[in-house]
Amino acid sequence: MAECKNRRKHVLLLAYQSFGVVFSDLSTSPLYVYKCTFSGRLRHYQNEDTVFGAFSLVFWTLTLFSLFKYVGFMLCANDNGEGGIFALYSVICRHAKFCLLPNQQAADEEISTYHSAGYSNRNVVSSRFKKFVEGHKKMKTALLVLVLFGAAVFITIAIFTPAISILSSVEGLQVRAKNLHRGMLVIIALFLLIGLFVLQHYGMHRVAFMFAPIVILWLLSVAFVGIYNIINWNPRVYQALSPYYIYKFFEETGKDGWISLGGILLCITGTEVVFAGLGHFTASSIRVAFSFVVYPCLVLQYMGQAAFLSQNLSAVSTSFHSSIPDWLFWPVTVMATLAAIVASQAVVSATFSIAKQCHALGCFPRIKIVHKSKWLHRQTYIPEINWALMILCLAVTIGYQDTIHLGNAYGIACITGIFVTTCLTSMVIDFVWHKSLFGALLYFSFFGIIEIIFISSSCMRIPKGGWIPLVLSAIFMFVMYVWHYGSRKKYLYDLHNKVSMKWILTLDSDLGIVRIPGIGLVYTELSSGVPAMFSHFITDLPTFYQVVVFICIKTVPIPYVSQKERYLIGRIGPKPYRLYRCIVRYGYKDVHENDDYDFENAIVMSVAEFIQLEAEGGGTLDGSVDGRLAVVRSSENFGKRFTMSESDGNKESSRWSYPASGSSSRSAALQKLKSMYEQESPEFCKRRRIQLKLLDTTYKDSRVKEELLDLMEAKDAGVAYVIGHSHVKAKWNATFWKRLLINVLYSFLRKNCRSPSVGLNIPQTSLIEVGMNYHL
Repeated sequence: MAECKNRRKHVLLLAYQSFGVVFSDLSTSPLYVYKCTFSGRLRHYQNEDTVFGAFSLVFWTLTLFSLFKYVGFMLCANDNGEGGIFALYSVICRHAKFCLLPNQQAADEEISTYHSAGYSNRNVVSSRFKKFVEGHKKMKTALLVLVLFGAAVFITIAIFTPAISILSSVEGLQVRAKNLHRGMLVIIALFLLIGLFVLQHYGMHRVAFMFAPIVILWLLSVAFVGIYNIINWNPRVYQALSPYYIYKFFEETGKDGWISLGGILLCITGTEVVFAGLGHFTASSIRVAFSFVVYPCLVLQYMGQAAFLSQNLSAVSTSFHSSIPDWLFWPVTVMATLAAIVASQAVVSATFSIAKQCHALGCFPRIKIVHKSKWLHRQTYIPEINWALMILCLAVTIGYQDTIHLGNAYGIACITGIFVTTCLTSMVIDFVWHKSLFGALLYFSFFGIIEIIFISSSCMRIPKGGWIPLVLSAIFMFVMYVWHYGSRKKYLYDLHNKVSMKWILTLDSDLGIVRIPGIGLVYTELSSGVPAMFSHFITDLPTFYQVVVFICIKTVPIPYVSQKERYLIGRIGPKPYRLYRCIVRYGYKDVHENDDYDFENAIVMSVAEFIQLEAEGGGTLDGSVDGRLAVVRSSENFGKRFTMSESDGNKESSRWSYPASGSSSRSAALQKLKSMYEQESPEFCKRRRIQLKLLDTTYKDSRVKEELLDLMEAKDAGVAYVIGHSHVKAKWNATFWKRLLINVLYSFLRKNCRSPSVGLNIPQTSLIEVGMNYHL
């Protein structure tokens, strides 16, 4: 009983918090729905039945899509509790051979969250359509392009949402100040937009606690205004809940009514954010919040606005603000502005998440992803995306200067994104849930046909500004695909030109070079074999570090990978070579470690554990082995065979965590350079210094202890990071289009994005770059 009560409290708490994150965008739609609906020829039909028909369309659109499709059905199509377009794509890729990500291994399928409970049965016979798609690479590429287009549309939505929400909220000032010029409203909106994007840099953790109360007060306010208008203007408006009024609406308005659907669909803008924000909450909490608060409040508001318009159709251009009672006008207007800012913040944050997921899946140029421990859980900030969104948002606000034209563009972007989601969900029904193909087609036919009708209506608004979101989405999608294409070709080149093990084995334990103290972390995209970069380095400069670890950082198609399952360790060549492989696996929503010392220490501890497990013959105890690779952190003895002494300034302590050591050198010249760097960068001195010491443990094989001592000695000597500095060019006999993509577009993106060392958070004082030419 107590457990059930605590569970209910938890659901209610999450439901309360969800208002400020996932429902704020949907809740601000009443500001502009009727204005955009009656913006065209529909304003000539000034009678009660037309208004009632418009409300009936709004009611049933909101019910079918927001309530039934998204809240009722789509929340079930999650990926380990995560929602969004990449959650659908990743769950499809895991249950069918559609994934175009490099470095996929059989060991990845042993991750505990790879196969979600209740999703699929491996023994179920695949459908013919699934086998057809799996057998054609072009179909896999088409699926990826569809997903990238959906992501591009979401980024476009993040440009228009702040513009239309904030501009429509301040338009109410014209109701009280008749002489207020339109340009002044635009200037006010621009200042609010600039403030919104500037604050992103500092994080929203200080004011986030206000988001949910603001949206709740906003919803209760508009619901009260709706009830007031129903009673005061037209109590018979409840009759429009009947779909019969939709029939009467189209019978009377005909083609003009069909064109007005582009405004009706604005009532469901924000439903994609509801699904994308699932990971922060639970499906049950979102359903409770929407079903008992958001949905009833929105229905009452739309109904009340319709009651007001049925008697005051001439006020349609300011229908929301004009319908507010005089004594409530200023409080509701202030709440509208605050709710619009919260809605904009939610969409911008969701866009950062979408861009991060694109980047993790190798479909976005290298960007700087900022996450601070004091920020909200999973909150990220991407400077490049933030400032680009701000510039574009200001541009469309200045360019359109009107809610109606913004609505034309916004509606096209939203309904396109919803249609992409419908296509992917149909595939989940067939490929993942293993329902019949007929069931998937039935789902697609019902929702897809309705969405196509809305899209056809929105296309009539393309000449009126609706072309801009399509062009922006196409540009974003093209950039993402070019980056994916170039990165994949580069990986295939590395795979084809990797050094064979036969070449490694022909060398002696010193690899034919001078081995110097320290650890060399060689970054490569290969999960097997030795990259050509390494042989290129030791051929031109025959010296390298005492211990070499080949680091492969890769993304697996799941949201998160636990720390215990993150590091996959193996050995390359005989033991005396001191060559190891470490595959670091992240989910597409994981936040990478920001502390390079923590990362160094985690690598060293994992390699040390692998050495001991290998000696004990325990490498297969966990069942997580791929050839000579093993997940070592699942071992019960992980971290218990060493002592760690930590010094922070003049203080020293001992703790069982995974910090890391600072790099050092025995060279006097490098020591001098290091001291100069410390003087220029005081934060470097504040970092923790860690020293690992091997416990007095008896080993059957003395060579094991010798290898561990070598590892500890190398760590104390310092850690260097070796990455490739590549120059990419298409082959001389490549086609014109390939040369254009590689030599011009992909090269341009590579030169104008972050360097690999920034994305990997590699300290510049420990960085070694090896030049490599790629002929793709």
